[in-house]
Amino acid sequence: MKLTNVKNIGGAILGLLLFGSVMMSSTTAQAQYPNQNQNRQQRDDRAQQDRNRGDRNDRNNNNRPGRRGRQGDGYNNYGGSYELRQTALNAGYNEGMKAGRNDRRSNRYNPQRSSAYQKATKDYNSRLGDRSTYQRYFRDAFENGYSDGYYGY
Repeated sequence: MKLTNVKNIGGAILGLLLFGSVMMSSTTAQAQYPNQNQNRQQRDDRAQQDRNRGDRNDRNNNNRPGRRGRQGDGYNNYGGSYELRQTALNAGYNEGMKAGRNDRRSNRYNPQRSSAYQKATKDYNSRLGDRSTYQRYFRDAFENGYSDGYYGY
């Protein structure tokens, strides 16, 4: 009879130890991340604010269709491949910078006067795609580069 009492007491102690360790581990997890739901809510709120800001920018630019561009870089989206677009934008901007710096010395602001602007084919290759699409991207970037070069940015 004494042996069964010891078994019952031992089982009860073992049960309490097991229950206690489970309870302690859950409290430890809560102690490590006390504001988990609050942090998640703040993250969600910030994301919503960012989305609202983007929507507001889109509404403000409705009178300038495509103003934010495919990449949010301020250039219009005329279509074509990514490679065509990037090549034209890079080449156009760089040529515009050169032309703008040169025209700053003579104090004449006129980006359309440049032969690079008129041709708009620097670095163009037929593998990139449509030439007229390339030229549209090139000229947009050229004007930005020209302005930056002329005004010394």
